[in-house]
Amino acid sequence: QVQLVESGGGLVQAGGSLRLSCAASGTIFSINTMGWYRQAPGKQRELVASITRSGSTNYVDSVKGRFTISRDNAKGTVSLQMNSLKPEDTAVYYCTGWSGVTTLGWGQGTQVTVSS
Repeated sequence: QVQLVESGGGLVQAGGSLRLSCAASGTIFSINTMGWYRQAPGKQRELVASITRSGSTNYVDSVKGRFTISRDNAKGTVSLQMNSLKPEDTAVYYCTGWSGVTTLGWGQGTQVTVSS
């Protein structure tokens, strides 16, 4: 079982930056991929970025070149550096980890609000 706790959300003006962090505990050795989802009001949850244990990354097109995901396998942490933020990035951001196709856990979510 894996527990995930996010931190680092907040309010920022368009063009600004935020860094989200997520700490995993429990059976972290079972986590292969970690990632960040987001859900804006009235929209479906979407996968923003993911990173495998070996460091391979993927991003949704809308954040490429602006967001960077990183992880520390030993500490069981994953971070999301968000630069050049836009109002459309406003959402609740969730950290998750999975092994293969099995989701191992979700964080409680952290609010990111970007004002225009």
